[in-house]
Amino acid sequence: MPDQPPRPPRHELAETKVGRFHADTLSEVTGLVEREPVVVIGMGWNPHVRRARRALDAAGVAYTYYGVGNYLTGWKPRLAIKLWSGWPTFPQVFVQGELIGGADQAEKAVSQGIIADKLAKASA
Repeated sequence: MPDQPPRPPRHELAETKVGRFHADTLSEVTGLVEREPVVVIGMGWNPHVRRARRALDAAGVAYTYYGVGNYLTGWKPRLAIKLWSGWPTFPQVFVQGELIGGADQAEKAVSQGIIADKLAKASA
């Protein structure tokens, strides 16, 4: 996906610690990303999360939303998700198990038809 920075390699010990940090949250998130065609991971009060959701709604793209706290709560589970995905901010938008990015990337993918293409290929 354009505009997505390459995921840096991680040390084996770091991978082990990341896997244990809020393992219940990561298990839930990875399950959603593996099963659902489109997943938006976000947090309350974040205008960028709303932008991504509005773009998907306007395009008629069905998605599963997973919210984790807001600016005052839930920062540790959100940190675990960031470490797992390699994406530093929210929202995190996944299509067919692939991270496409945040709100800017989601809006661009919707306007260019990238999300619709991915979903059509998966259902064919």
